[in-house]
Amino acid sequence: MRTEVKPKQRKMRVGLIGLGLEAYWKQFEGLQQRLSGYLDIVCDKVGSSSRIIVNLGLLDSPQKAISAAHKCREQDIDILLVYVTTYALSSTLLPVVRRAKVPVVLLNLQPAAAIDYKTFNRMDDRTAMTGEWLAYCSACPVPEIANVLTRLSIPFHQVTGVLHDDVLCWTEIEQWLQSAEVVHVLSHSTLGLMGHYYSGMLDIATDLSQVSGRFGIHIEMLEVDELSAMRREVQDDDIAAKMNAFEQFFLLEKDCPEEELRRAARTAIALDRLVRRYDLGLMAYFYKGTGVLENEDTMSSIILGTSMLTGNHIPVAGEYEVKNAIAMKIMDLLGVGGSFTEYYAMDFNDDVVLMGHDGPGHPGIAQDKIKVRPLHVYHGKVGKGVSVEMSVMQGPVTLLSIVEDKQDGFSFLVAEGESVSGEILEIGNTSSRYRFSIGARSFVERWNAAGPAHHCAIGLGHQSDVLAKIAKLLGIPFTKIG
Repeated sequence: MRTEVKPKQRKMRVGLIGLGLEAYWKQFEGLQQRLSGYLDIVCDKVGSSSRIIVNLGLLDSPQKAISAAHKCREQDIDILLVYVTTYALSSTLLPVVRRAKVPVVLLNLQPAAAIDYKTFNRMDDRTAMTGEWLAYCSACPVPEIANVLTRLSIPFHQVTGVLHDDVLCWTEIEQWLQSAEVVHVLSHSTLGLMGHYYSGMLDIATDLSQVSGRFGIHIEMLEVDELSAMRREVQDDDIAAKMNAFEQFFLLEKDCPEEELRRAARTAIALDRLVRRYDLGLMAYFYKGTGVLENEDTMSSIILGTSMLTGNHIPVAGEYEVKNAIAMKIMDLLGVGGSFTEYYAMDFNDDVVLMGHDGPGHPGIAQDKIKVRPLHVYHGKVGKGVSVEMSVMQGPVTLLSIVEDKQDGFSFLVAEGESVSGEILEIGNTSSRYRFSIGARSFVERWNAAGPAHHCAIGLGHQSDVLAKIAKLLGIPFTKIG
């Protein structure tokens, strides 16, 4: 089921060029057309409904490159794929890269895994033989191009493989594009911050200039008072509709008081409206509400609404955890979840780490339907009400922490593990058991040694390869534990 709001998303624009050498075309009949056809195949393969492919054609001279360079700016591309089809001059690529000023991925793709040597060597026309060889010559100029870009301190990335029937190669290309889409969406997202930090929780304090400067995220400071005011405007018919939505979205335990569910429904409706008003793509919050009963009522009934937003691609982090809201957003953009988590305890008998958190959970990665349970106290926080209980789906998982870095603003800290079955804490919060290949003791010590805040985001599957690419595109360090 969808909530009333969902994040708006501008399509990523992918620049695509092929590199060739004009001098070859008159010498080798059909080579230009053949290589242009290969470029069209790449164009088809990298296309998707979430991308606009700007195919600038086969560039074979510095003059054409300058024209294409201006088109890159005019078309506002976000990433540049450079298909090296045959030998080409580095001077043909350089004007494009300099003017585009976007991440560059060199595609070193042969038309087949190997030349058919026997057929090739039986050819009776040596000119035709050379033309055939040049169609396989994509690897030749890559060192030249890499040399020039390295000397000029221009970052670039490479994918080496085969145009057809190369799963490894095309998986890597897709990961680069998926990573670029994550970076693109972040730079067009608005982060709503409501309330203030949890008193004394020093590790989560974050430099917001770095957040906007490194990720391109716009930040809106939100007032709890505004959310409370919006709650007053909610009508009974709206509450009834949201209560029905709760029944579809959650598993409501029988001991949940109807009045608490109605409180949560009122707040969830107001949250939807707040998100729409500011076009939020992610959010972090914490507020005691002490001394103003209306605000306390608002903040103690927020969990179901924030869980629904999180499940509908607008992740919400509690405890004003800005860095973790971004980590959750990244995981959600990868389609693997992104639920708020921290250490709960260690089970040395089973060599697992128990992790979870209070507040919102991500229903998209729950082992079963999320349960809603009543709590008489929110531990360490003001108020009481209903909360969500879930376990992360069993199988491979990835932890992502965005760590503050003195030199580069932020870094990624990643670990891959497995969500496993077993006893959990049934306390009305998210709770799961995680096993790591290096063992629970080593994992905890090595993770802590990297200096993360105590929260992280959990997602399904092993995602370290694509997360490493996202870090490279952002220009920040990447560390993997285990």
